[in-house]
Amino acid sequence: MRPQPKQYIQTFLTSLSDDYQLVTATLYHAVPEQTNDDNLHTASMFEINPECPGSHRILAVSRDLEELGFTLGSVVRISQACEMNGIWYIEDRMNKRWRNKIDFLVNDKIKYGKWYNVKIEKIN
Repeated sequence: MRPQPKQYIQTFLTSLSDDYQLVTATLYHAVPEQTNDDNLHTASMFEINPECPGSHRILAVSRDLEELGFTLGSVVRISQACEMNGIWYIEDRMNKRWRNKIDFLVNDKIKYGKWYNVKIEKIN
């Protein structure tokens, strides 16, 4: 059976290199509605500064990306995400319902953001 065009494109894009992945990226805030009850600690138990959570440059990754080596404690380079480009630290994990996705932890002054085909490269 031939793969559907969407599946073929996804397979092609994710197999371009072992060094990076193309993902969808969104934002999240350090609030209980978007995290668990302990909104000032990440999955790796990193303590978030409640005054300026975005200063840490923390990423949450979907669990399928962990299987590809984008694990807690990794340092990554983000590109193709406009003002979010640069070095980020994987310190959080997303709910298991998400796939091929990352979330940038940002200050609450930043309300919206969604990017497609964001390049995430592991650098350590």
